Amino acid sequence: MKITFDFEKPLGELQQQIEKVEQVAEKTKADMTPALTELHEKLQAKQEEIYSNLNGWQNVQISRHPERPYTLQYIESMSTDFIEMHGDRNIGDDKAIVGGFASLDGQTVMFIGHQKGINTKMRQYRNFGMANPEGYRKALRLMKMAEKFNKPIITFIDTPGAFPGLEAEERGQGEAIARNLMEMAVLKVPVICVIIGEGASGGALGIGIGDRVYMLEHTWYSVISPESCSSILWRTWDNKEKAAEVLKLTSTEMYKNKLIDGIIKEPLGGAHQDPDTMITTLKQVLLDDLEKLKAKNVDELVSERINKFCSMGVVIDEDEPKPTSEEKS
Repeated sequence: MKITFDFEKPLGELQQQIEKVEQVAEKTKADMTPALTELHEKLQAKQEEIYSNLNGWQNVQISRHPERPYTLQYIESMSTDFIEMHGDRNIGDDKAIVGGFASLDGQTVMFIGHQKGINTKMRQYRNFGMANPEGYRKALRLMKMAEKFNKPIITFIDTPGAFPGLEAEERGQGEAIARNLMEMAVLKVPVICVIIGEGASGGALGIGIGDRVYMLEHTWYSVISPESCSSILWRTWDNKEKAAEVLKLTSTEMYKNKLIDGIIKEPLGGAHQDPDTMITTLKQVLLDDLEKLKAKNVDELVSERINKFCSMGVVIDEDEPKPTSEEKS
């Protein structure tokens, strides 16, 4: 297990102890099994203690781990015959969003998602997962194609936000995202959305309207990043930890507030610790939901999707007196 963050230092100390005992055992040929067993038990207990009590900022850190599985890794590992499609038929091909048809256990689905890149060169090529308007228009083009051929849509969300550059705004960033929200709400095929890393602002929402919206355990979903929130409220990034708590952006808080449909548990320590297990777990959730959603008729599917999002943020005051028949008239 690689130690990356400050809150993981106690795990690093235990790992060092384990390595020293193993070295002693190798040099002296002594039986150190009892000591190693005890240390491994302590390590396991400490891991469970740390990762079950992460605060908002710590979850944000894990969601940004450079070794977390990205969209293309999920697609290529859980499906076959992936055919990537390019371009929005207007401006160009945005490399921050990828998509195409693939076979998921024998059924054809349309995969769409943000792609950050796996190293510095690729992250620059993918614009760090920050899509331009043509990216969202490409996504919409693929969604409408899936609808035409009656194929389910699966989106993977992992972005620090839509690209905020002047040229993006000039090409209609806000309009592109808004149109996606409108069109996704009434798509006549099943739509499943999964936040696999960062879910920031309209950049995430642009491919985030679905019949099922899930978050992986150590991801975040919010109108703004903790750093940007801190810089607006306090004119500095120094309060990003406080902002992360106030924003209630963790999967637990989002589920509690009924803004997502479920939380998909990650391997202990995060998806990057065991990508194969994470991919297998997510694939099974997708297959289970596809089976249920495909059984619904189109009118039921669209109606339930619209009602789900329309009910978000609605407050009903149970103590408020109801109007009498005379008042109604």
